[in-house]
Amino acid sequence: MKICSLLPSGTEILFALGLGDQVTGVSDLCDFPAEARSKPVVSRSRVDPSVLSSDEVESAMTSLLANGENPYELDQNWLAKESPDVILTQDLCHVCEVDAGQVTGVVAGMDIQPHIVVLQPRTFAEVLDSILEVGRVCEVEDQANIVIAGIRQRVQVIQDKLLAVTRRPLVFSLEGINPLVVGGHWIPDMLRLAGGMQEMFAPGCSAERLDWNVVREYDPDKLFIDLCSSDLARNLREVPWLETQPGWRNLSSVKRGEVYLIDHSYFSRPGPRTIDGLELLAGLTHPELFVDLVARGSVVKLDEELYADHPKGDIGACFRPYP
Repeated sequence: MKICSLLPSGTEILFALGLGDQVTGVSDLCDFPAEARSKPVVSRSRVDPSVLSSDEVESAMTSLLANGENPYELDQNWLAKESPDVILTQDLCHVCEVDAGQVTGVVAGMDIQPHIVVLQPRTFAEVLDSILEVGRVCEVEDQANIVIAGIRQRVQVIQDKLLAVTRRPLVFSLEGINPLVVGGHWIPDMLRLAGGMQEMFAPGCSAERLDWNVVREYDPDKLFIDLCSSDLARNLREVPWLETQPGWRNLSSVKRGEVYLIDHSYFSRPGPRTIDGLELLAGLTHPELFVDLVARGSVVKLDEELYADHPKGDIGACFRPYP
């Protein structure tokens, strides 16, 4: 079977199911596991978020869409030549990856029509459903069930330990800065399963834009910032914008040094590594219960003492690796 995955989460699911050798094409964002980087790139973004700020990415994407142009380039010649049996795509976000509508239009003229699988989970449970769906289509349903069972077992370990908790801290997740975007879809589920309290946004909600005053009035005990498609280096470049917002230094999370910048890949790729993100959040939310769950190099934490003495505009220098 020849499989083309046009989104990172789909690629990670395929490799977790032991189908890596059947993956014949990927998108330019498919970088995990390392073997995925050697696959032919079939889809490329016309906007490079690694060299642009969030507002610049927003402007570029808006301009393309306003002109009736697609933000992603799909290699039609490759698809016609290779004729994959299965294509994984998505329909949750039209700016995050190539969407199902574009894929359907491109393959319409192919002699042999591929099976197009549209992954669009909105909750943690639906992330697991996506793994099972890929397993069924690719004829490895038993392996998919094994992967899902392993994830559920790890979730249960966390829930069992949380029975001893008497207080859940107020938590908040941002997946966008300038513009501000709340961590939506499966992230509210993850916050709850990790032992945090966040009732403003329900599981499955859209990743919607926010007014700064919403965060200010909510005043979370812990603030998690996992910018979509951003590594820690870009997070550090983006976070100074928050410092310009009224009341930033008065937030409880800022005064206590409970602001965390997190590698986005644990949150923006709904697949087998979502459980790693959940364990990471549990370690940040309840460090007294969960030890060694935060992978080194995946999180930096605001040093409140260092920040208190720093002038405005230099907040990026006040984050330290955690743990």
